[in-house]
Amino acid sequence: MPCDHFDLVSHWRIHAPVDRVWEALTNPAAWPRWWPYVRAVHTLREGGADGVGTLRRIDWATRLPYRIVIEVESIECVRHRRLRGRAHGQLDGEGVWLLRDEPGFTDVTYVWRVRLQRRWMRWLSPLLAPMFRWNHDGVMRSGEAGLRRYLEHDAAPASPTIPH
Repeated sequence: MPCDHFDLVSHWRIHAPVDRVWEALTNPAAWPRWWPYVRAVHTLREGGADGVGTLRRIDWATRLPYRIVIEVESIECVRHRRLRGRAHGQLDGEGVWLLRDEPGFTDVTYVWRVRLQRRWMRWLSPLLAPMFRWNHDGVMRSGEAGLRRYLEHDAAPASPTIPH
């Protein structure tokens, strides 16, 4: 019997203050600079000052031979703690970023409840579910590694200028 949804959870431990992690996660337009599987982000509609109501189209590559394009609307924003978005398109669902400030690092949890929209994905899901999870885990691990590099580079002090 086909499965039409997945619940996926990712945990990141980022050695950076919560305000810097928050800033990176709340700026999806910059994700392609540090998240290898994010191909493009286009803002379709601006939301309020806190970002709620903003609608973006995100073009994702994957570890498998297909791409995913989804539109994500920001539906909740609790500064430095929680971001929630609702996705529509090739995948439908809801994702929530949970951040917790810890001494020396930020604990990040991403919970993604997704419904498969492509017929072939639904029909093959009983067989391909482990591969879908492997794919999601790899995309998320690359995001964690990319964010770490991005924040480390951004935090590096500028090299002193040597006069000639």
